[in-house]
Amino acid sequence: MPTRPEIVCICGSMQFAEDMRIVSQSLTLAGIIVLMPTEIDRPITDEQKAALGELHLRRIDLADRVMVVNRGEDYGESTLRESAYAEAAGKPVTFVGPAWGWQ
Repeated sequence: MPTRPEIVCICGSMQFAEDMRIVSQSLTLAGIIVLMPTEIDRPITDEQKAALGELHLRRIDLADRVMVVNRGEDYGESTLRESAYAEAAGKPVTFVGPAWGWQ
């Protein structure tokens, strides 16, 4: 029976959505299952934002590891919460973006 592919959850600010898509494509072509936030192209309520944040934590639960996509070393509240959640769950967390040699 074949082993299942690795599952990676991408985290980061949606202002870097294009970077996340590029990372997702690269991982997918390498045979990795990618979980990442869904882009919402309309205003959302605070309640919806909170629900989406909880949904993303469930993605982290499903993942084998987490990749944080960022263009610097400043992180928003949600990204910090997600990376801390992943680390507390014992998930490896790596950072990708220009600050870490990826462009």
